[in-house]
Amino acid sequence: MIRFGIIGTNWITEKFLDAAQQLENFQLSCVYSRTEEKAKEFAEKYGAAVIFTNLEEMAASDELDAVYIASPNSFHAEQAMLFMDHKKHVLCEKPIASNTAELKSMIASAEHNQVLLMEAMKSTFHPVFQKVKESLPKIGKVRRFIGTYSQYSSRYDSYKEGTVLNAFKPELSNGALMDIGIYCIYPAVYLFGSPERIVTEGYLLETGADGEGTVLLGYPEMDAVAMYSKISHSALPSEIQGESGSIVIDRISSPVKAVIHYRDGSKEDLSIEQKENTMYYEAKEFISLIEKGSLESSINTYELSVKVMEVLDEARKQIGIKYPADEKG
Repeated sequence: MIRFGIIGTNWITEKFLDAAQQLENFQLSCVYSRTEEKAKEFAEKYGAAVIFTNLEEMAASDELDAVYIASPNSFHAEQAMLFMDHKKHVLCEKPIASNTAELKSMIASAEHNQVLLMEAMKSTFHPVFQKVKESLPKIGKVRRFIGTYSQYSSRYDSYKEGTVLNAFKPELSNGALMDIGIYCIYPAVYLFGSPERIVTEGYLLETGADGEGTVLLGYPEMDAVAMYSKISHSALPSEIQGESGSIVIDRISSPVKAVIHYRDGSKEDLSIEQKENTMYYEAKEFISLIEKGSLESSINTYELSVKVMEVLDEARKQIGIKYPADEKG
């Protein structure tokens, strides 16, 4: 059994636990919360034996082998390195850090301590997404990738009423680009590598967090477009366009259905059966790597995380999004 601790008692943690508990070698051992009451409530709900309200004590504990971090983005680097310094493996929610400098420090810590660090970007592990990757040659030379993810945030209603919640606080390294734009950028960089050019437009809210944006990635013989928003809604799918056809993907953040539309009018369904809670696949990968003694995922590699973070850094620079974390070190 791999004994896990969790940081963050929110909806994404609950979804992760629902997925991970489907794996027979997963055990929730420890829960951290800033308040004892919340920690006890969450631990009782999910069967954890130990609670902590102090991260240093949790990191030093012998009660866990690994930690899942789902705290606000600005805390990821510091918390991950604390646990890695205590020889704990770290699965860290996306975006794994606030910026490239933080990420490189995290990777150095993982390598120094000989532990596994992995970014919890779930979509690249989905069977449907891997099927899309395998099927790219079928559509000929790729000329364009369009990733779109616009989901009106319920927290934006609160924002408009004068209450600024975490989703729109730049001091927490939050905003549309980091929260959902990354779902469009990550697969583009995974499939096609680092772009030669980046052009970005976006809308800044009064807090300094971005509400929506568009990132154009330029490659030698193609381009990739990422369109994302937390202040508008879209039902459009994403698409990879090739000279012989295109692949239409229903939801880039969590692909369930993908179809090739060939130039001659025929279609090929790439959809395959997969778990309803698709966080299952990132949990399975992470635990499998620990059991094998591997210190890096072959899918969500360090190199990939760095390349994506470099795109995010440049996009933020062009829009004018600044985080307190950028001023550190």
